[in-house]
Amino acid sequence: MTAPVRPVRDPDPARNAAYWTRIARIVDGAPPLTDEQRAIIRAAFQQPEARGAAA
Repeated sequence: MTAPVRPVRDPDPARNAAYWTRIARIVDGAPPLTDEQRAIIRAAFQQPEARGAAA
């Protein structure tokens, strides 16, 4: 499996890799979203302003 393509956050490849490793560790350690949290996020992206900004 290939690594996902991610934005470069630091021009130094070692520091950039360390940044994304840290982000992955934080995400992996986060608790799953509740149904209520998912609904709030979904509703925020359903707003006309959000759809216009995404286009």
